[in-house]
Amino acid sequence: MKKTLLTLAILSTVAHADEGMWMPQQLPQVAKQLKAAGLKLDPASLTKLTEFPMNAIVSLGGCSASFVSPQGLVATNHHCVYDSVARNSTPERDLLANGFLARTLGDELPASPGSRIYVTKDVANVSDKIITPAVAKLAGKARVDAIEKNMKTMVAECEKDAGHRCTVASYYGGLEFYLIKQLEIRDVRLVHAPPSGVGKFGGDTDNWMWPRHTGDYGFYRAYVSKDGKAADYAKDNVPYAPKSYLKIAREGVKEGDFIMALGYPGSTNRHRLPSEVAFTFDWNYPAFVKSSAEALAIIASETKNNEDTKLKYAGRVASINNYYKNRKGLLTSYEGSDILARKTREHADMKAWVNASPARQKEYAADIEQVEKLIAQRDAEFKRDYYLTMSAPRLLTTARRLYRLANENVKPNAERKSGYQERDLPAIKAAVTALDRTYDEKVDKALVLNNLKKYAAQPKAERNANFDAAMGVADGMSEAQLKAVLDKMVGGSKLGSAAASGEWIGKTPADFKASSDSFIQAAVAMYDAGLKSEAEDEELAGKIQQAYANYMKAKIAYMTSKGQAVYPDANGTLRVTFGKIAGRDHGADGTGSWTAFTTVKGVVAKATGEGEFNAPAAQLAAIKAKDFGKYVDPKLKTVPVDYLATLDITGGNSGSAALNSKGELIGLAFDGTLDSIISDWDFNKANTRDIQVDVRYILWNMKHVDKADNLLKEMNVE
Repeated sequence: MKKTLLTLAILSTVAHADEGMWMPQQLPQVAKQLKAAGLKLDPASLTKLTEFPMNAIVSLGGCSASFVSPQGLVATNHHCVYDSVARNSTPERDLLANGFLARTLGDELPASPGSRIYVTKDVANVSDKIITPAVAKLAGKARVDAIEKNMKTMVAECEKDAGHRCTVASYYGGLEFYLIKQLEIRDVRLVHAPPSGVGKFGGDTDNWMWPRHTGDYGFYRAYVSKDGKAADYAKDNVPYAPKSYLKIAREGVKEGDFIMALGYPGSTNRHRLPSEVAFTFDWNYPAFVKSSAEALAIIASETKNNEDTKLKYAGRVASINNYYKNRKGLLTSYEGSDILARKTREHADMKAWVNASPARQKEYAADIEQVEKLIAQRDAEFKRDYYLTMSAPRLLTTARRLYRLANENVKPNAERKSGYQERDLPAIKAAVTALDRTYDEKVDKALVLNNLKKYAAQPKAERNANFDAAMGVADGMSEAQLKAVLDKMVGGSKLGSAAASGEWIGKTPADFKASSDSFIQAAVAMYDAGLKSEAEDEELAGKIQQAYANYMKAKIAYMTSKGQAVYPDANGTLRVTFGKIAGRDHGADGTGSWTAFTTVKGVVAKATGEGEFNAPAAQLAAIKAKDFGKYVDPKLKTVPVDYLATLDITGGNSGSAALNSKGELIGLAFDGTLDSIISDWDFNKANTRDIQVDVRYILWNMKHVDKADNLLKEMNVE
């Protein structure tokens, strides 16, 4: 294995067994910790992405999942299949409320448009091919353009292997780059989801809380063509046959047991500058919380008497609620803490270490100073444009994307902007297709108007003249005038349906310029100024990438000199985290204790028969009758529901396979506790706990409540 800065740093460090989102290729360096923690597999086997168990772990492009049968059955969280359930629901057939079970392959339903299952095939360090000696001499937009060109060339070569999706992921702020090759399965079907009274039991009230009693599980199936190739949805496609799949653990778990989670964590921020921490917690997160609360209230009000519209926005509401509570929890944990003071002190100590050596000072000092100035500029621009980004009607955003596509299509594919190449067309089409089940004119106008009022109230110098001219926003406009502007724009467009918007895919720039559609006209009018603004953003981004990468190089060298572990922040790529099943000595308020497990007794205690605690009657009856079968925990004397562990996870890990020491499935990670989510920024070994749904609860519901015997047989459980 090539010795990069990453591996060299780890060779000299010792990490806590339950801290770190490790890249698979790093695991040999923490093999001793893995074995000491209880792993019975060879740690080296976890570096082999095409062998068990790693080749059973997949990404859904936002959630994690795993193959659990030889016929492409995929297990993940209920909230990860939620949008697919919602889009297949109608007021007459409410699958969200009642759940869904396909008893045969023919009963399975298409997942949400654009749904994907990504199977990782290879990961390779390509840092020297992205930041070549020639690129290293560039700055600003020229640097961004050169990096993008190298990435596109590499991706295009990789994707010559049809049916695969390749990406180049950045680590350590652009210090290292890895090429990731994944099989892109495009025919994804919904197989099973329990009723919301199980899969979302506790709803937003219990979200990020403990004790928890949520059955957060659901199943997809991956389909391919008859010759085994990735293919679009077709009735004669067949289930994908994975090389390996996870076997369900025959023995239940207990407190103190080894556990590891394999998945795709989205992002963490443990290497951020103190100024980034301050801006995030002093301005960005408070603004986000306020905006989210307003959005939730508006959607609730506008969909109050319309069940179909409620279903259209169910997925968006669930997503907003999740991040809303997350950010509130982060702010609560941050308030009164010493995080900023400690990060500031650590940063100052690092700079002192750099300045203590003429060689280090020459190599790092200028970029550390530069990156702090550049980040301050970026944050100021983000703050200025905060309401602008939320003031664009969805149909304007759609029109601008479609017009950009038309302009990019004029160029050779290799020269098109990333996001508008031939490989990106399915995602664009899926976004357009989604309009019919995710867009409502009345709701969108109410959301936009709420933000447009705040944007329009900003001084003219802080507003975007390009947006103002296209939309007709002027100084001193009242709410009624802004509403009239919005009504006129929406009334003059036909883009509100998937069919109407879809007709613009493939049209020429001249077609757009000849259109009388209000949003198409606005998109055309905003195009040139939009390109100029994009170029300015890229100029800043290129400067930041150059300085940030060297700042991270300095930080890695400094941390390594102190014997501290250096693992990369999460960036949506495959990671392994390990620890043990464990409760906590005290609750969030410093009193009491958190037991490691919850049980179905808690479901009964919480069940009210309505709202977020509406457990299905069939489930409550089975609990009352103690119809538990073989899923009783010998110590708990009943069926376990969820359990706590010391795993280091974050958003994106949802649906991650929780495995025991033998690599058997023991549950699905789905959440963290509110007072430990600050670990995204500042890992706290004592407090950090994540939450898994116990596989025994999943199987018990499937057997004794939903009668999903076909799936249990397929997973070799029955």
